[in-house]
Amino acid sequence: MYIPKQYQETDPVVIADFIKHNDFATVISVVEGLPVATHIPLELVEQDGKQVLWGHFARANKHWQSFDGSQQILVIFAGAHSYISPRWYTEPQVPTWNYMVVHVYGKPRLIHEGPELYNIVHRLTAIYEANAATPPYTLEGLPPYMVEKQLKGIVGFEIAVERIEAKFKMSQNRDAQSYANIIEALHSTGDDIKEAVAAEMERRQDALFGD
Repeated sequence: MYIPKQYQETDPVVIADFIKHNDFATVISVVEGLPVATHIPLELVEQDGKQVLWGHFARANKHWQSFDGSQQILVIFAGAHSYISPRWYTEPQVPTWNYMVVHVYGKPRLIHEGPELYNIVHRLTAIYEANAATPPYTLEGLPPYMVEKQLKGIVGFEIAVERIEAKFKMSQNRDAQSYANIIEALHSTGDDIKEAVAAEMERRQDALFGD
């Protein structure tokens, strides 16, 4: 990914938090010479001092068959983004786009059955049921035969993270007044995604321009 230095995010805590809150990922690999993508939720986990991604495919989705353990794959986590109008700048400029995105590279290991596969599904379910009404849905609440049947219909995987690229293009190259104008304009839209861009810009404002 092309990342000018001022847009590069290197803080592992910031990156991990971004992945946690933007975990519906795009998984990309090459199948018979062509790129193939699947969109699925993934969990970033610290394991034995290393980072791994856990997820699963429907067994009927042949994408998993390209996971031979030797081919590096790409996982994209995309966050909030917004068009930025030159009307908000203090000097004449051209339009642009603010956005946040993380690329993760690594080699996968397939998980076809057993406690590891159950654990992946169990953890993801618990994550998304955490804010559900009480009582939350749990795998433990299902008949064992049903859980076993559903697990046979999926293929789990673990991706050992080898490299992460993070680009947070948040108008860091603008002057303080233009930066403030952009934040105000995005907040005024009432759009949740644009407001998320504004909120991220606000978090960076002091470090960029001081009090």
